[in-house]
Amino acid sequence: MDLRCEGCAGCCVDWRPLAPEAADSDRTGRRPPLDDVYDLAPLTRDEIAGFLDDGLGDALVPRLFEPAESDGAVRIDGVDVAAAGDRPVFVVGLRKPSKPVAPIGTDEHRWLDACVFLDPTTLQCRIHGDDRYPRTCATYPGHNLDLDAETECERVEAAGGGDRLLDGEPPTDLPAPAFGPQALGTTVFAYPDPDDLVGVVDRIRSARLTPEDRARFVGTAVGSSPGSLSVDRDRMAAARDRARDADSWAGRAIRAWSDRSAGDGDPVAIDADARERLVRELEDDLGAPETPGWD
Repeated sequence: MDLRCEGCAGCCVDWRPLAPEAADSDRTGRRPPLDDVYDLAPLTRDEIAGFLDDGLGDALVPRLFEPAESDGAVRIDGVDVAAAGDRPVFVVGLRKPSKPVAPIGTDEHRWLDACVFLDPTTLQCRIHGDDRYPRTCATYPGHNLDLDAETECERVEAAGGGDRLLDGEPPTDLPAPAFGPQALGTTVFAYPDPDDLVGVVDRIRSARLTPEDRARFVGTAVGSSPGSLSVDRDRMAAARDRARDADSWAGRAIRAWSDRSAGDGDPVAIDADARERLVRELEDDLGAPETPGWD
């Protein structure tokens, strides 16, 4: 697709604090998520396993959903959760800590939730084009265009961010969408033990997930079988333990940014040199990959 991404990051940050009209724009599906993360990009089972192999299990986060009218549901922590039979269904995406960014043509840096792999200085993805770059990100906004749904590129343009979507035709080789019957065990997973999630659902809704909570879902995703509700218990347990024990640069950066961030959308009260030093300290010096530069 022909996009102009330089200086944008519209699909990588939560820009609701900058544009209140964007509220709920990513939540118009039949199954609203239980969390408040903006534009979570679902990962495939193989992508989740790849991040785990790279020691990046602490960069992953689950998402559960409210049931649609015709869905199965299970009640946990006083909330109806969408389910396949009695198994809560979920996806796994990348965590979005608050970072000092100035996306979509804005002049002032603000604290906005941003993808863990977004470099706040260059506004580039640190894994763009490598083996871990998610399929959902690589094909965006193809599925939106195919469904005639608004894209983040168009929202950025409407907010005065310049021309971003330079080609409005969806690719002819789009992969299957992340949701649908073919997604079970591939991008949509079913948690086998709903009683284990007592307390966890409440923590999802209040953004208080623990490493153990996140690891439960990562392990289940890796232990799942495509096209099936079955979960390999041994594979699930091994993956859960690896995810729980992960201590990557990404996880450490998330903790450090969370300790330093102000309120959503608040101006960053340090100058440009101090911001760049902070990014080097909290990401680059911890082992974050360099960004590739703009062609």
